[in-house]
Amino acid sequence: MAGARTQILIAAVLFGTTGTAQAVGPGLDPLAVGASRIAVGGALLALVALVAAATGRLRLRTGGGPRAVLLAGACVAAYQATFFAAVADTGVAVGTVVAIGSGPAFAGLFASTFTGERLTRRWAAATGLACAGVVLLVLGGGAGGSVSAPGVGLALVSGAGYAGYAVASKRMLDAGGAPEAVMAAVFGVGALLMLPLLAIVPAAGLATPGGLTLVLYLGAIPTALAYVLFARGLERTGASETATLTLAEPLTAAALGVIALGERPGLAAAAGGALVVGGLAVLALRPRTAATGVVATPRCAKLTA
Repeated sequence: MAGARTQILIAAVLFGTTGTAQAVGPGLDPLAVGASRIAVGGALLALVALVAAATGRLRLRTGGGPRAVLLAGACVAAYQATFFAAVADTGVAVGTVVAIGSGPAFAGLFASTFTGERLTRRWAAATGLACAGVVLLVLGGGAGGSVSAPGVGLALVSGAGYAGYAVASKRMLDAGGAPEAVMAAVFGVGALLMLPLLAIVPAAGLATPGGLTLVLYLGAIPTALAYVLFARGLERTGASETATLTLAEPLTAAALGVIALGERPGLAAAAGGALVVGGLAVLALRPRTAATGVVATPRCAKLTA
């Protein structure tokens, strides 16, 4: 069990490095970064699934038809593209915290609307905290200026895209899909949907040494490796504990934004970030006897995501 917890924690920390990696990179177009990252990560995840199937460790079963895979893949493309654009516009700390903090609220709404899942008082309290935090982030600004409202909007779209992906993928897993197969199929579709972007956005920088290094890192480490580690850890760890461990992701992103990039959010913005993380913690730190589901386990579905 200790090994499983370690795998989940490492995966969460790796997830939290994506925004900072883009920020310290060679200044590539955010859409080009997102598309290339998913292309590399999807290819590596497919390779992992094929190797696992060839060695008899799993069946290539996604647990859903083509429509389910297409829906989840489209959500992957949406949240990837808008996440990198948000980070470029409003900073790593704010962009990441808003995207991740809003995900559980959107997941609750989608799960209630499309799967009939009941929304709890705990979910309502968490949503209220997260929404209040987003308002403070937008109004609070930083020491060197104000937080970008369009950037926060992009981060919210990213959170909604992630939530749609989480709900769709969770249903695929519940239907008997193998985690590696689900991830490979969904990220493969996401990559195909995003590849045309490389023809219409500035992408020449991807061929430079710095661009190739960035794309290979994002595709191999916080995508392929992190998702495999998360999936293996989740198989042997309880849902509520997993959600708690993945709080290392926004904390990692915010810490790197301050330490590595010198971001200095103002007091109100810092309080807003704390409220968003607090809302996520309210969802994560629920009683073990409660029923598991997308609402209460925002990053459980991340196996899913």
